[in-house]
Amino acid sequence: MATPVMEKTAAKDSAPSPYITVTFRIRRFNPEVSDEAQWQDFQIEIDPKERVLDGLHKIKWDVDGSLTFRRSCAHGICGSDAMRINGKNRLACKTLIKDINPEKPITVEAIKGLTVLKDLVVDMDPFFQAYRDVMPFLVTTGNEPTRERLQSAEDRERFDDTTKCILCAACTSSCPVFWNDGQYFGPAAIVNAHRFIFDSRDEAGEQRLEILNDKDGVWRCRTTFNCTDACPRGIEVTKAIQEVKRALITRRF
Repeated sequence: MATPVMEKTAAKDSAPSPYITVTFRIRRFNPEVSDEAQWQDFQIEIDPKERVLDGLHKIKWDVDGSLTFRRSCAHGICGSDAMRINGKNRLACKTLIKDINPEKPITVEAIKGLTVLKDLVVDMDPFFQAYRDVMPFLVTTGNEPTRERLQSAEDRERFDDTTKCILCAACTSSCPVFWNDGQYFGPAAIVNAHRFIFDSRDEAGEQRLEILNDKDGVWRCRTTFNCTDACPRGIEVTKAIQEVKRALITRRF
């Protein structure tokens, strides 16, 4: 007669494994080896409840250490692991394998519109330059206050949505206009300008509007909603761009 401990062990051993075989199809690029990118398949055993980032970790740590990608916090806060997964911009750390049909190959490639440096890593300098160009900081005049600059809940709510940006570039690199012309400021820069343009404490809204009134500013937007669909933080990016356009039109009146 089996003891309770033996019965418990037997039941545990007979439980089905949660792991499945998943194929990761990754677009690889190494400028030291070739000028052309190539697709490479990796088959791994993984729990479908894990994230795409976990799969990439398993490949890098256990299969091919040369695989190159960015990641930091792994919790959807830093925004560093934005990539195209099955043709859509997503954060690898927030995308569960079970949610993207693991029965078919999971395609992973670098985000578009920015120069690929290696594998899934792109040159983010143009993206951050556009961000810096819109003056993403509070501008005030007068003496330094002796206490914090107070603001009503209503005034704060006016720009609350655009404070959520984590600078992952998922919105900007999903924009067809940005793909074809890297001079366009892009959705992320406009979102961060919006955050201060509509801040009641700020005094440089007019200056930012003039910057975005440039030929590479908000008027390049074609309202395709790709940016809104791509945002992992749920920001209504297209709405914010439209509000900046409206502010430019109405400021003269």
